[in-house]
Amino acid sequence: MSSAYQSRPWDVRRLPSAEDRIFLVTGGNAGIGYFAAEQLATTGAVVVLGSRDAAKADAAMASIRSQVSGARVRHLQLDLADLSSLKAAVDRLDLDHLDAVVYNAGVALDDPPRRATEDGHELMFGTNHLGHYALTQWLAPLLSAAPAGRIVTVGSFAARSERLDLGDPQSTRDYRPKRTYGRSKLAQMCFGFELDRRLRAAGSTVLSVVAHPGGALDSLTPSRPPVRVTTPGERLRASPAGLLVQGKDAGAWPAVRAVLDPEVRGGQLWGPRVFGLRGTPRREPVPSHMADPAVAARLWAVSGELVGSDPHLGFR
Repeated sequence: MSSAYQSRPWDVRRLPSAEDRIFLVTGGNAGIGYFAAEQLATTGAVVVLGSRDAAKADAAMASIRSQVSGARVRHLQLDLADLSSLKAAVDRLDLDHLDAVVYNAGVALDDPPRRATEDGHELMFGTNHLGHYALTQWLAPLLSAAPAGRIVTVGSFAARSERLDLGDPQSTRDYRPKRTYGRSKLAQMCFGFELDRRLRAAGSTVLSVVAHPGGALDSLTPSRPPVRVTTPGERLRASPAGLLVQGKDAGAWPAVRAVLDPEVRGGQLWGPRVFGLRGTPRREPVPSHMADPAVAARLWAVSGELVGSDPHLGFR
């Protein structure tokens, strides 16, 4: 790698080539996942959109192709709320390696009552955290077969103010949607950091990196019909908020940098530059409650019991 390349500042609109690489984005049909997929497609990589809904995935792929000439995109039917379906989904990828996966898919509910997945887990914790935790085991061989595989977990600013209750990880006793969502994202982030510690201990070539989008609003997001249409009125009403937060296109930048930048290292946290809420991506210090190895080890054990997975998640 040339020193000129290394010293060139990261440009979110001029991404490095990744022509020979393959990336999977869970929840790649909408929101931040859609824009991560669109941006990664500009590098020449093959981008796989993991999505439950084939029609939405088709619309997203058509939109990406209209934005990115020659985009190489495909769909993988993927339902993180149904753990028994995940191995077959990864088999359908029919790949000999995978260079990176972006764990972006997420469910956010605003109102009670509490809802459950196919497996009986609380829907947000079960999809956002347990689904990705379980998926890791099946992707491990493909990521290990890549020259330098990466797992990028997309967390949330909402996780900063939450703390895990591992005595009640699924909010069975006290369900409050916003708090349960924040805790599900915190669980994802703790998992991402703990996974990297375990990968290093195992001598793996795979890196685990955590990113978050800051404050990302639909109303500040460029239109991508039919995936998302932002009206001029919405954009105008939201413009004062643009001083503090940003659209979902910019919200994707930290995850995209975590996938592509050769300077990124495992165990790092990437987010927006301005107060962690908006702007170009930069490395952030990891908050202490996300980096606590004792909490993370307990979360790992609890998750493994709920999922019934190999405790090494396929990495040896």
